[in-house]
Amino acid sequence: MEFRYLRSFLAIAEELHFGRAAQRLHLAQPSLSQQLQRLERDVGVELVRRSSHEVRLTPAGEAFREEARKLLDQVERAVAAANAVAMGRAGTLNIGFNFPAGQDVLPATLAALNAEHPRVQTQLWERRTGPQLEGVLSGELDVGFVYGRPVSPDLASTELMTVPVVAVVGERHPWAGREAVPMRTLDRQPCLLFRREQSPAMHDAIIGAASQAGIKLTVTAEVDDPVATGVLVSARQVIGFASASRAARAPAQGLVAVPLTAPSPTLALHVVWRAEDRTPLVDALLSAIRIAGPFTFTWPDQRR
Repeated sequence: MEFRYLRSFLAIAEELHFGRAAQRLHLAQPSLSQQLQRLERDVGVELVRRSSHEVRLTPAGEAFREEARKLLDQVERAVAAANAVAMGRAGTLNIGFNFPAGQDVLPATLAALNAEHPRVQTQLWERRTGPQLEGVLSGELDVGFVYGRPVSPDLASTELMTVPVVAVVGERHPWAGREAVPMRTLDRQPCLLFRREQSPAMHDAIIGAASQAGIKLTVTAEVDDPVATGVLVSARQVIGFASASRAARAPAQGLVAVPLTAPSPTLALHVVWRAEDRTPLVDALLSAIRIAGPFTFTWPDQRR
């Protein structure tokens, strides 16, 4: 059974006149009659009875009209939903993000996305860069907000902003009252780091800055969870590292952020997606990023 037969039948049922129904559908009247005959053959009963004086529905036609209307309404909704997804107007985006993106990029971006595409739903997953990149490559995530430009040729990215890396110490640490410390001061100081695969760009920024300062960090433990790092730093005389975005909230956790200088390690925040699978939903998010940007990190007490 073809949907065009249903549309022809409904036009006849509403007009009760073959000439007007054919004109409404931009069909020749013989073609309309043929479509009705094929529909009745498919259904197996007479739906429309006509004479030289009138056109009317049979009892079977009356019953069929109600269900045919419902069926076509469902088809139209299905087509509209498919087109909305294809055009990036509806669907679900799985978004990976890190702390700076969650604080400084996503709030304005998702507000812009919702304003342009209110039917687009988002699911957010906070992860370090390494797990995010794995998720985007596997298709688990549609986009990620990560540190550094991805090296995989299967991924594309756009840089959004630069974030400093700072040292983080407990409130009773000797450095807690200092405005900044040069990188060389970390020589022989016990430090907490994390496995490189968790966040390659951040790991390389810290190790690279230490190398430029002519020192090698004394890493007493590798802790992959930022929250666990904060707990250990607050309890021991050790030095942790964090993005300035995360460290800006350190006082609430009993921690103190200390800027690093000579050199000052920094991180480039990128939005990343699959290069060969840029869907309309991803395009919609990238458009929202352009609307919400540009983005710049500032310390909370500098914001107005």
